[in-house]
Amino acid sequence: MEMKLEDLGYSDALERFRIEHHLRDFEIGRVIAEHKERYTVKTAQGEYDAEITGNMRFAARGREDYPAVGDWVAVATYDPDLAIIHAILPRFSVLKRQAVGQFGEVQLIATNIDYALIVQALDRDFNINRLERYLTICHASKVEPIIILTKADLLDEKQIKEIVESIKARVKDVPVIAISNETRRGYEELTRLIRKGKTYCLLGSSGVGKSSLLNALSGDTVMKTGAISQSTHKGRHVTSHRELIVLENGGIVIDNPGMREVGIADAAGGLQTTFDKIVSLAKGCKFKDCTHTSEAGCRVLEAVGRGEIDKAAYENYLKMEREKAHFTSTVAERRKKEKGFGKMMKDYKKTIRKNNL
Repeated sequence: MEMKLEDLGYSDALERFRIEHHLRDFEIGRVIAEHKERYTVKTAQGEYDAEITGNMRFAARGREDYPAVGDWVAVATYDPDLAIIHAILPRFSVLKRQAVGQFGEVQLIATNIDYALIVQALDRDFNINRLERYLTICHASKVEPIIILTKADLLDEKQIKEIVESIKARVKDVPVIAISNETRRGYEELTRLIRKGKTYCLLGSSGVGKSSLLNALSGDTVMKTGAISQSTHKGRHVTSHRELIVLENGGIVIDNPGMREVGIADAAGGLQTTFDKIVSLAKGCKFKDCTHTSEAGCRVLEAVGRGEIDKAAYENYLKMEREKAHFTSTVAERRKKEKGFGKMMKDYKKTIRKNNL
């Protein structure tokens, strides 16, 4: 069956941009996979291995200026297998985290995402603090989260209910669905949430069942699945790159490598949404620069003391707030250095020209 761009989520707004920015001579496609700055782009004509132009590489100021899975791109095709990416069309959302081991740098998870399926395994991976990290990333990107708890067949109903209630006590207005690949529990409910033309991104650690979930949704073994190591309880490395897949019902799903670290990057709006109750109370603190750690007249500390705010949620908020502040200051410091270096090079070139006159 021939696939149209609309099946991949292409919109009238993107088509208007293509026309207004004189990109009529290029094919439009969506990046469906990424392998270390090599990309797979799907167009109405087929799939191509793709690279960016030298100009795009030279003009890039950071990782966000490179294509990512989910991007719509303008390409020129030169043979049946190779395409060159000339432009990235506007993104309506960008899921990103702090790059592992590179503080102040971001890593793009995926772009143009409508919903994030945050996947945790009920038997070993379940961690509300980590859930709040994923939620913060989603809220910062204006992506709607859905929490998926896998391996429900390994627990009894009472245990599942207790876990779901513990999540809902700290996380408001986010769907929580417990599923099982063995019994098919929860799949009917989840399938109802997946809509044609909308893009869903799977987020979670290795071994929580993301690839098994994707296989079950698609009705096909589209991603390899790996066993859990009994000694380490960590999933074997089975998904080494991001990949976009269109489901039979028209939903579009992006799978991701498992994330061991979920660093917060520029998530001011994300933290405010995830911890809206804490942020709202903070407005009533006696001091405007209250750190909510020891100050008199701190509404947040008073609420924690009364049990109105979960202590673990409060501590997680403080940890991520410190992380966000450190990230922001690191980015500002790096930009200051880059600006100084740019001025130095400009002055140097001016001196060289002057001496050559």
